[in-house]
Order: sequence, then C-alpha cells, then structure tokens
Amino acid sequence: MIHQELRGQIKEAMRAKEVVKLSVLRGMLTAFTNELVAKGMKPQDELADDAALAVIKRLAKQRKDSIDQFVKGGRPELAEQEKEELAVLETYLPATMSKDEIRKVAETKKVELGVTDKAKMGMLMGAVIKELGGKADGNDVKQVVEELLG
Repeated sequence: MIHQELRGQIKEAMRAKEVVKLSVLRGMLTAFTNELVAKGMKPQDELADDAALAVIKRLAKQRKDSIDQFVKGGRPELAEQEKEELAVLETYLPATMSKDEIRKVAETKKVELGVTDKAKMGMLMGAVIKELGGKADGNDVKQVVEELLG
C-alpha cells in the first residue's frame, strides 16, 4: 500500500537528511489525510492505492502548473524548486503512455465512434481518456486528438 510505504520513507528521508524529499513526502501524507477526512473516514485510516494515486496526480499537476507560472513570471529559482518536488512525486506515479501509444487508441476510438470533425472532439477525448484509465497525461491526449481531427 502506498500509504504505508510513505510512512516508512518519511523516516528514511529524515535519517538521510533529504530535505526536499522529506518535505514532499510530508505534504503527500497531509494530502492523504485531507482526502480521508473529505471522504468521511478517520484521519488514521489508510487511503486505498487508487485514491492515493489520484491525490499524487493532483499534487503533480499543481507542481506543473506552478512551474509554468514561475517561468512566465521570471522566477526560475522557484520553478527549479517545484521541478525537484515534481521529480519526487513522479517516482510514485505509474509511467505514462507515449503519444504514439495514445494515437493508436485514439485512432481506434475515432473509427468506433465515427468521429469525422472537430465538433465531436470532446466526445472523442472523453472516450480515449476513459479507455486509457489514467495511464496517459490529459494534455498529451488533447494534443493527439487535435492532430487527428486537425
């Protein structure tokens, strides 16, 4: 279970004096606790792996958004810190699919659904995302679908 592993890794990070990793792990644990409370469970309960992965994906997305904002705002030192945190978070996420793999699924779904123009782009994107079940980045799916219908 991800939740149990996390507790052990916090201790390891403390012993190894890995400041960034420790900070990210503590933040993850806090996010897990918040998720448990939001679902009406007790804070000491454990989050199931699928729910834990959803929380980690949300945290990673927040980091990516922050990196974009810091780069646009001319604050590379803050963007660098977010990149370090994102790297730690990504070690807990399953590998995402490549655009070529996404394209194969998208082409199949396009034929299945009979999508021929951009008017049904949302329907195709939804079907592809559902088919991939979180194994692909949403932005990659969007790019592939736009290329197919472009």
